[in-house]
Amino acid sequence: MWWRPWLPACLAWGCVAALCGSRGLCPAPNASRSQPGQCPRRRAAELCTWALSSDSLLDPFPVDVIQENYVRNVRNCIFSIVYPTPFKSRVRLVAVSKDVLEHILDLDISVKGSSDFLEFVSGGKVIFGSVPLAHRYGGHQFGSWAGQLGDGRAHLIGVYTNRHGERWELQLKGSGKTPYSRNGDGRAVLRSSVREFLCSEAMHHLGIPTSRAARRLLDFIIQEHFPSIAMNDSHRYLEFFSTVVSETANLISLWMSVGFAHGVCNTDNFSLLSITIDYGPFGFMDSYDPDFVPNTSDDERRYKIGNQASVGLFNLSKLLQALKPLLDPRQKQLASQILEGYGEHYHSRFTELFKTKLGLLGENENDNYLIAFLLKIMEDTKADFTMTFRELSEITADQLKALHIPEEFWALQDLGKHKLFSEWVTMYLLRLNSNNGDSDAKRRTRMATVNPRYILRNWMAESAVQKANLNDFSEVQLLEQVLQQPFQRQEAAERAGYSLRPPAWAKHLKVSCSS
Repeated sequence: MWWRPWLPACLAWGCVAALCGSRGLCPAPNASRSQPGQCPRRRAAELCTWALSSDSLLDPFPVDVIQENYVRNVRNCIFSIVYPTPFKSRVRLVAVSKDVLEHILDLDISVKGSSDFLEFVSGGKVIFGSVPLAHRYGGHQFGSWAGQLGDGRAHLIGVYTNRHGERWELQLKGSGKTPYSRNGDGRAVLRSSVREFLCSEAMHHLGIPTSRAARRLLDFIIQEHFPSIAMNDSHRYLEFFSTVVSETANLISLWMSVGFAHGVCNTDNFSLLSITIDYGPFGFMDSYDPDFVPNTSDDERRYKIGNQASVGLFNLSKLLQALKPLLDPRQKQLASQILEGYGEHYHSRFTELFKTKLGLLGENENDNYLIAFLLKIMEDTKADFTMTFRELSEITADQLKALHIPEEFWALQDLGKHKLFSEWVTMYLLRLNSNNGDSDAKRRTRMATVNPRYILRNWMAESAVQKANLNDFSEVQLLEQVLQQPFQRQEAAERAGYSLRPPAWAKHLKVSCSS
């Protein structure tokens, strides 16, 4: 479990693919160093005068004493200083997040057209104030301690404080080998880069926290990322753990509410900030299936979607194990009680989210049953998860009452084949009638703001990847635009079939850890 926020700002494509601008932009060993005030044009000056700081990362922590960049077992440090490896071949810009550039990094979107920017995000230019670092960490993978892991293809290039006073730790991914590369080449293939970029954008615009955004380490994390916890509080580590427990339960509940399976919920892929990081073999469910496994490398089905909450508990227990040396006996007892409350946190938040998805207001003792009943019917009929809830947001109560399901509501038509569908509809309409001061129009409007019409389905990502392999980045850019407004009907998305039944070939798509 780690604290690495990560921010994909753009995709660059060279002889192999590189995901750049994660948490920002980047440097290289003997490349030119941009200095403030050296830019001839006003707009480009935004990049030329742009500066990072690495002091807040270097000052508190031990750094690897070995400066050479070769794979090895690194000891007694948090970071290794290591520079990205620039591409020797031509580099092309695939896509850029305008929102990230302008509202987080304070750069004008026009900067994407400059050669300086392309060199910057592909690892060929050092930004003023940057000392590139590879992070040393370990973790549990598929339930077993894996020992030293570390950033094998990523470089943390510094901290940027924007005009809003927000501090962002900036990182490149696929930017070359580090001491932690093991058998890898330090690069990221185009397929995984496209999927990771698009999914980070999708999760952000769905409203789900994502990486957009030694004992001294824990104090640093609390001081930098948990401002509500006083550093002079003797119970600060207990408060910290309590916050992580509740926010982890919240994050996984949010994943479940949009049918998202992370795919590899190892401890090193969980963030202490409770944001979604490390998009590998992820997947959004098409047909509802609690046994859905997006990762073909997961032979034991450890990380199936229905097991994510339990895996969260496992990861939190490993975090507690690491914290125990900092706790006194009474605090250890309290921390164990906090961990025991994780299940209740998760269940409460899950119920709250699904009540909202169904447009339910107030409290009713039968709400849990109503939700479980629907999910069971969805499982039996293999109804589409996303469009079932979206179509419930669009169909009128009168249409439901008459069991008249228009043809365009294809997911509800699948659901309607179940022998108990009419019984569920009767219960649902009766429950909606108990919404004080509500109307059917208000209910549908409210539900449409929480049930997306578009998600990043595997077939959509695959289609974009296949075109990108031919140097056609149009669908990557289309998806990036569509996923910025997942709750609003968009003509371009409708023409592309993004709200239609997934094509038959999508059932055969496979994604693995190596993807």
